[in-house]
Amino acid sequence: MATGKPGRLARVWTGAAGIVTALAGLYFIAGGAWLAWLGGSGYFVIGGLLLLASGVLIFRRRLGGAILFGITLIFTTVWALWDVGLQFWPLFSRLFALAAGSVLIAFTVPLLTRDRKARAWAKGVGTVLAVGVVAAFAGAFQPHGIIRNSDVAATAPVVKKGNPATENTHWGAWSGDNHGSRFSSLSDITPDNVKDLKVAWTAHTGEPVIPGHGDAADQNTPLQIGDDLFVCTAYTSLIAYDIDSGKEKWRYTAGRGNSTYQRCRGIAYFDATAAKEVTGKPGALETSVSPQRLFFPTGDGRLVAIDAHTGKPAANFGNNGIVDLKGGMGEVKPGYYQQSSAPLVAGNLVIVGGRVVDNFEVSEPPGVVRAYNAVTGELVWAWDPGNPAVTREPLSDKGYTRGTPNVWVAMSYDAKLGLVYLPTGNATPDFYAGERTAMDDKYGSSVVALNVADGRPAWSFQTVHHDLWDFDATGQPLLYDIPNDDGSVTPALAEVSKTGMIYLLDRRTGKPIADIEERPVPQGNAKGERYSPTQPYSTGMPGIGNDVLKESDMWGATPFDQLMCRIRFKSSRYDGVFTPPGLDTAIQYPGSLGGMNWGGVSVDPTTNLMFVNDLRLGLYHYLVPAKDIPPGLGSSEEMGIVVQKGLPYGSMRQRFMSPLGVPCQAPPFGTLSAVDLKTHKLVWQVPVGTVQDTGPLGISVGLQMPIGMPTLGPSLATQSGLVFFAGTQDFYLRAYNSRTGEEIWKSRLPVGTQSGPITYRSKKTGKQYVVIFAGGSPHSPKTGDDVIAYSLP
Repeated sequence: MATGKPGRLARVWTGAAGIVTALAGLYFIAGGAWLAWLGGSGYFVIGGLLLLASGVLIFRRRLGGAILFGITLIFTTVWALWDVGLQFWPLFSRLFALAAGSVLIAFTVPLLTRDRKARAWAKGVGTVLAVGVVAAFAGAFQPHGIIRNSDVAATAPVVKKGNPATENTHWGAWSGDNHGSRFSSLSDITPDNVKDLKVAWTAHTGEPVIPGHGDAADQNTPLQIGDDLFVCTAYTSLIAYDIDSGKEKWRYTAGRGNSTYQRCRGIAYFDATAAKEVTGKPGALETSVSPQRLFFPTGDGRLVAIDAHTGKPAANFGNNGIVDLKGGMGEVKPGYYQQSSAPLVAGNLVIVGGRVVDNFEVSEPPGVVRAYNAVTGELVWAWDPGNPAVTREPLSDKGYTRGTPNVWVAMSYDAKLGLVYLPTGNATPDFYAGERTAMDDKYGSSVVALNVADGRPAWSFQTVHHDLWDFDATGQPLLYDIPNDDGSVTPALAEVSKTGMIYLLDRRTGKPIADIEERPVPQGNAKGERYSPTQPYSTGMPGIGNDVLKESDMWGATPFDQLMCRIRFKSSRYDGVFTPPGLDTAIQYPGSLGGMNWGGVSVDPTTNLMFVNDLRLGLYHYLVPAKDIPPGLGSSEEMGIVVQKGLPYGSMRQRFMSPLGVPCQAPPFGTLSAVDLKTHKLVWQVPVGTVQDTGPLGISVGLQMPIGMPTLGPSLATQSGLVFFAGTQDFYLRAYNSRTGEEIWKSRLPVGTQSGPITYRSKKTGKQYVVIFAGGSPHSPKTGDDVIAYSLP
């Protein structure tokens, strides 16, 4: 029964509430009918009809409108529990907005009726609902989806303090060593005292990335040797700082390189007085000129040897300290070839691969891997994935074989076995491979072991056959000796991939240590393409963020964008990880960013735990016939159209996100996980990162909700039982208990970062430092140039 003539404000309120509710109902009905027609859930049609009727009645100031709204909430709650169970974030997406609306409608009841009993009931229900909404909102500030396998964790040895006599007190390679370990035996900073870490000093490179001026990003992991900390910038400067004060010692600038892809993830260190020759006859290395040097890759394809003490080019290396890596490469258009990762120093060799621009055209620069004499810069050997007859210089005036699989992430080296391990990408372009050669298919998306003495392949293992998804083997291979119960060890190699799979191999032979199964996969029908009938699934190791999606996995910040995600999901073709691209819209999950990407892993050899961070971003994409691509359209390396010039198809790609810019699958969108390399079990997994510095439509939410955001960058493990990580989408360096995954410390950074933290001890002061380079991250326009060192008081 209506209340009689209400005041103007009351009429406006009930009218607005009715209109908003009715519009929500219409949205649900229209979208829900589309979803139901696609074979999806019928909930939205029913819920929409209830909301529409509720809105009309509320607009007319009828109590029945509030009752119908309550029925809608009850119906939605039952459906949500049936749809997703008791999972917090999926329930939050389905219920929070409607529950908050129910609170408003409950307290609107006094405007809809004079019945005191009904008003009292509404007030009570509204109060209970308000408490529930507040509790749910508070719950959003607690981590959810945590996995802790207590039985596995209990078998890990007790953390022991490091032995000062054997501690690795410096950080002399991109991952601390050539094994991809990212481990330090330093143990002054512990889970008990990490809370006391404070900023010891901050330095500035003076070269922050300029947003919108080319594809530039600061992703550098510094090196530390003796009293020097070395940092390189996206704009190709190399800077030495004092490790105790942050005072700049010298700077070398090699020029800005190119404007299409500006990165310096790392540099390499070589000491001629300690290096062993791995080629030719053994003999003393030349040490009269710059015996301690840094190898600095530039954005325009040069390798510069820099005296580590003076910052001057090493005069006896190449041409006054520089080797032009474009030599022997044939035509290299500006921006089509550069180094994106640190070179590898193996004995007296410096070994480089190279990044090529993805998807612009066929016959892009070669994916050749080359080894140079670290003293003279002389080319020692070359491995050309397209021509096994090549051993050093190219056999044709056109250069090494073009368009072959390349090595764009860091490599690893086992000095005892004399093997270098290369993670490869696939031959370009990425999303149509009908014209690839047998050699392209042999080495694409693989781990390839080369003999360090001559560069000849010893073995290779392929993680993806005939890769149509840009599922490169990513991350520096981890070389780890797994202890056996009889006291022996198994020399292992762990490789992470964009598919979210972890491959555990015997690094002597490339044979699996953990089970790998060849499973049938979906076949496509693009004209001219061919498809691998099977793909290698790593069944003996945990999968990270690669579960097969279903409609109920769709998510959104509200039910409205969740509905759009459901429609997009049901209107696309999707058959799991290896859903092939075609002329119709297909979903790729994980997407071409991963899964796991270039940051690699870290490991604690005292507990056998390997630490893996991931990102969970899908794509929806389709092939575009070349004739339908507008003339003159340029490719985008990220999202949008990629022309793939010279092929019958281009490709359109977009992130699989809701209209609000939120990933369509349920959280977490990024995690940190611990995997036991001896038992092959997942020990723990925790969401990483909050929405404080990001959010829907790219707007920072400003709230520390630990939803778990996409991660990109390396981690650091220490013997004291800590894992440091900063490659999140909020601006923090964090420390986790490596046994449990519990976050026990964090420090606010001025901007985001994709750089790897390092640690070292100063011989001068005895202090252990943790250092991070904070230059910004892709999701935020905020950039910086901060090198920050932490220590205990």
